Amino acid sequence: MKFVLMICLLASLSLSSKSTNTLGDFIEITVPTDQWHNVPALLHLPKGSPKEKFPLIVCFHGKSIAGHDINKLFREGVAREIHEGKKIEAINKADGKLYKFIVLAPLAENWGINPAHLKSILDDVLKRYPIDRSRIYLTGYSAGGWCTTMAMTDNKALSSMIAATIPMSPAPMDPVNYTQFKNVADANIHAWYFFGTAEPQYLENSVRCIDSTNNHKKGLVKITRHEHKHCCWSEFYNPAYRDSTDGMSIYQWLLQYKKS
Repeated sequence: MKFVLMICLLASLSLSSKSTNTLGDFIEITVPTDQWHNVPALLHLPKGSPKEKFPLIVCFHGKSIAGHDINKLFREGVAREIHEGKKIEAINKADGKLYKFIVLAPLAENWGINPAHLKSILDDVLKRYPIDRSRIYLTGYSAGGWCTTMAMTDNKALSSMIAATIPMSPAPMDPVNYTQFKNVADANIHAWYFFGTAEPQYLENSVRCIDSTNNHKKGLVKITRHEHKHCCWSEFYNPAYRDSTDGMSIYQWLLQYKKS
């Protein structure tokens, strides 16, 4: 009997270690994209008190990262900044408090995470982790920018969950989504767009998204134009970056916005 119990315990420990593989300041988890499928993801959990809730940043990767190698997520974006030892935290100018972020970076097999998949992922992680539901933020670059703008516009249920977004050089959306920016306005989603003057396709797409937002509600959009081509997002994801107009990092800027 003792032998059987020992075998069961070892099996349980083995399964547990597979579901929470540690990668530096991240753990590797799986998240559901629907009731039949899962994708791997990196999760960064800050230290805090037992009842503390943290803002969530969901980070979407570019097309070249898609596949099955979770370590590719460290090449760019917020995951890269944490992997390099930078702290993803900021003082909210509104209340003077220091906020640390939970960071979730799902790995798509092809291209990116679509809105239906994101809704399934959010429903799952909100049950499992100490997330402040009023502070759910999205960001992504290139194909990850597509994930971000698609999620903002796709449907009212998903839009209502999102407080603010940072699309960097977003790839063009599905045609129908350009007609659905009323969801962004109704949900009062603030967005800070980054795009380069030397990347015409992504510049044009960003302007189209900005104009579509403004057609429904002004004051939701912030813009940073740079002179780069389709690259160099690590400059802006670095928590040391400060915008020249207001002196804020992207993390400080996000904290201004929350769901009521």
